[in-house]
Amino acid sequence: SLRLSQHTLALEIRSHPERGRGVFATQPIAPHTVVDISPVLLFHHQDYALHGQYTVLDHYTYRWKDGYALALGLGSLFNHADCPNVGFVRDIENSLIRYVTLHEIVKDEELCISYGSHLWFLNTEAVAAKEEEE
Repeated sequence: SLRLSQHTLALEIRSHPERGRGVFATQPIAPHTVVDISPVLLFHHQDYALHGQYTVLDHYTYRWKDGYALALGLGSLFNHADCPNVGFVRDIENSLIRYVTLHEIVKDEELCISYGSHLWFLNTEAVAAKEEEE
C-alpha cells in the first residue's frame, strides 16, 4: 500500500474560461512538496491506436512503457504552462505518477505542468507573451 499523505494540502479545483478546470493552492506550498500521487490506467499501443486516440482521452494521456497512461485523480486536471511550477515523475513499476512542486507556490496560484512542445490547443500563455513583446 502507499500512504497518500499529500492530500493534507489545501488545494481546490477551479474553472477558467479559456483553460478549463485546474488545480489551485489555497495556501502557500513549499518547494519539492509532493502534491499528488496519481494511479494510472494503462492502454497498450494497439488498444490506443484502435480506440483511445480517437476520443477525448487523447488529450489526457502520458507516454508510457508499452503504450499510454491516463492519470487518475488530480493528474488529469493540471493545466499546461511554458514555465511550470509542478514537475512529474513516472513510476513505471508501480503504475503511478508523482507530482512535485518545483518552487514555492503562493496562495491562489494555479499548479501547472508542462505538456511539452507539441501542443494540440492554442497556447494562450505564449500568445499573451508575444503580444507583450510587440
